[in-house]
Amino acid sequence: MNTISILEIYKFNGTWVFDDESKDLLREAFVSGADTIIDNMVKDISNAENGFVCLFSKNPFPSHQYELKLKIRGNEISGNWYTCESLGIDGWLCGSLYKYFDVEPESIYIQVKESNHENKKTNEENV
Repeated sequence: MNTISILEIYKFNGTWVFDDESKDLLREAFVSGADTIIDNMVKDISNAENGFVCLFSKNPFPSHQYELKLKIRGNEISGNWYTCESLGIDGWLCGSLYKYFDVEPESIYIQVKESNHENKKTNEENV
């Protein structure tokens, strides 16, 4: 079974963050290199700072663009270090990772794409 999670990531006060009400996460920040990985992943997405879509899974899926490989497991403030070999960058993912995975995955496969803000706005207006 391939479970794919979806987040909309955006910049808040100059920092990449995401919200996930289902996991009780609000403005959960990407720091310690994870922010630099994101900078590089979205360099070709216009207005990414206003929000982009990130799909991720512990299993490869069609159209994934990046793979983060586990580099250093746990014991660093409840997080893990991952490396994105294609970008040549390491980044730390905090303990919120465990809200999506029971154990830290050996790899995380990622696709980033432009957010359809028009649909989001329309959907919110129709509620």
